[in-house]
Amino acid sequence: MNDLEYTYAVARIRALENSLFSNSEIERLLACPDEEQCLQLLSERGWGDGTGSMDVSAMLKREEEKTWEVIRELAPDMSVFDVLSYPKLYHNLKAAVKQVCTEVESENIFYEDCSIPGREMLQIVKNKEWARLPGNMGETAAEAYDTLLHTRDGQLCDVIVDRAALDAIYEAGRRAEDEIIQNYAESTVAIANIKIAVRSQKTAKSVDFMKRAMAPCQSVNVEQLARAAAGGMDAIRDYLSGTAYAEGAKALEESSSAFERWCDNRMMETIRPQKYNSFSVGPLVAYVLARESEIKTVRIIITGKQNGFPEESIRERIREMYV
Repeated sequence: MNDLEYTYAVARIRALENSLFSNSEIERLLACPDEEQCLQLLSERGWGDGTGSMDVSAMLKREEEKTWEVIRELAPDMSVFDVLSYPKLYHNLKAAVKQVCTEVESENIFYEDCSIPGREMLQIVKNKEWARLPGNMGETAAEAYDTLLHTRDGQLCDVIVDRAALDAIYEAGRRAEDEIIQNYAESTVAIANIKIAVRSQKTAKSVDFMKRAMAPCQSVNVEQLARAAAGGMDAIRDYLSGTAYAEGAKALEESSSAFERWCDNRMMETIRPQKYNSFSVGPLVAYVLARESEIKTVRIIITGKQNGFPEESIRERIREMYV
C-alpha cells in the first residue's frame, strides 16, 4: 500500500470517525429511560440493517459486519488485521474442542467472522486435522483435545487455548512493522496478564497456575505479577504501581467494574495517537478497535436497561470513546 493509497483510505476513515459516538453522545444513550428508547436512538443514527428492526443482537452484529466491510473495501492487505481476530479464532478452537470431547452441542457459540469459522473448526477438531490450523495452533489444539478428553478438566483446556492465543497475539506484534500492531499486542497481552492475576487472587489459584496462564511480554514481568497475586490484592496494586499500568492499581482500589473499564480505556489510550497519522494503516486499525469498543459500550448500556440497573451502576461500566 503506497502513501497515496494510505491518504485515500485514511481520508475515508476520518469521515467515518465523525459518525462514531462521542462521550457526550454516549451520555444521551445512557439517559434514555428504557431499552426501547435506546434502540430508537441507535436506529436513528443508522445502526442495524435499515429495516427498523429492534432486535438487539442482530443490530449489534450488523454493526460489526459494517466495520469489516469498510476495512475490506479500503485495505488491500487484510493480513495486517489478522491479529485482531485471534481472540475469535482461538475461541472457536476452544468451543469446538469442548463440543467434540463432551458431545454436548450448543448453538450460537462460534464466531463466523474470522479465518476459520465455527463449522469448519468443528470439522477440523472432529477429524483431528491439526495440520489445517495455522502456525502453532495445531499443537495447541492437540494438547487441549487430549487434555480435556483424558482429564475432563474444562478449566485446564481453557488455560491451554487462552495462553496460546496470547502467545500468538504477542508474536504477531513482535513481527509487525506497524507500530499500532506492536502496541496493540503489547497492551492486549499485558492487560490479559493483569486480569489473570486479579481473577487468580480472588479464586486462590497457585503461582504455578498463573505462570502457566500468563504470556510473557515486555511491560509486565509475569513471574513478579504472579507472586504478587499470591500475596493478595494489595500486593498486585503495589506491583502495578511501579509499571506503565499504575492507573490500573487505582482502578482496582475503586471496584471490579472500574478495573474492567480501565482495561478497555487503556487500549483507547494506545490507539488514540492514530488520529494524527495520515500515512499508514494505523488509523484503519484504530477505527476497528474504536468500533469494537463503541459496540461493547452500547451492549453494556442496553443490557443494563434490560435488567433495570440504576444509571450510576451502568455509568461505572461505560468505556471512553475514541472521538
